[in-house]
Amino acid sequence: MDNADSTIGSSKGTSTGKVKWDFGRIPDLSGRTAVVTGANSGIGRVAAVELARAGAHVVFAVRDLERGRAAAAGVSGSTEVRRLDLADLASVREFAEGWDGPLDLLVNNAGVMLLPERRTRDGFEMQFGTNHLGHFALTNLLLPYITDRVVTVSSGAHRMGDGFIHFENLNLDGIYAPQRAYSQSKLANLLFTLELQRRLTESGSRVRSLAAHPGWAATNLQSHTTNPVTRALMAVGNKVVAQDDKGGALPTLFAATQDLPGASYVGPSGPMEMRGAPTLVGRSAAASDVAAAERLWEASEGLTGVVFPVVSAAR
Repeated sequence: MDNADSTIGSSKGTSTGKVKWDFGRIPDLSGRTAVVTGANSGIGRVAAVELARAGAHVVFAVRDLERGRAAAAGVSGSTEVRRLDLADLASVREFAEGWDGPLDLLVNNAGVMLLPERRTRDGFEMQFGTNHLGHFALTNLLLPYITDRVVTVSSGAHRMGDGFIHFENLNLDGIYAPQRAYSQSKLANLLFTLELQRRLTESGSRVRSLAAHPGWAATNLQSHTTNPVTRALMAVGNKVVAQDDKGGALPTLFAATQDLPGASYVGPSGPMEMRGAPTLVGRSAAASDVAAAERLWEASEGLTGVVFPVVSAAR
């Protein structure tokens, strides 16, 4: 899937007769409902805004309601703001318990990056707990309502770090490093996507599980790191390499709205997948390990107390 075409054929295209996929290619989403986690800023807000603009009713699922309302203010389309703290499983359960009615699309976008060592409210390493376990619990709790697809935002950083999940030490006690923890959480996102699709297929569900990554997008996610050297390097990268949050949101929107097979992974088509039009991209061998995906799922069920639900084959 590394060489999939990132353009849509058109008689009004460039000299090659094709038009790069962008916001104007999003189909009419009238009558559909979407939840976007972390929709208060960055690529999450862009994705939420564009889904609403295309006609969907979009729920901004955010930790800070005031910031969420500010992000949703003035958006063209139907929106609402609900509180969700992915670093607190009680908050995840409260959000899911408050849901009623069909949910066409869940975008697992929220995340933290390169933090100093700290824990979630439930005692998990913060990056793994927020980026993976919070979304794992949310997805499974909402799955009985989901009718179309789940899109989980990963990162090219899944190839970095140690290149595997520390199953015997998921909190990275004694070996914590911000990059190691972030890479593990992003690898977990891809393994989650893979195993979720396997379970959906096995259950006969038509719901699809997909993943996307933004390339290098200049957003406030990078401001979470307290390392001055890392911050300086990212500032340079943001000016020289990065695309803006709109470009970074395109892979998410492509995965959310295009007819793609389950377990697809979407990223930018440019050099090193840093920027460019969205296309299907490859993943590391570790992110394709079905045994590790199943093991991670079982570990995540044990840690969160949330299990794969009975899913109707009609969905």
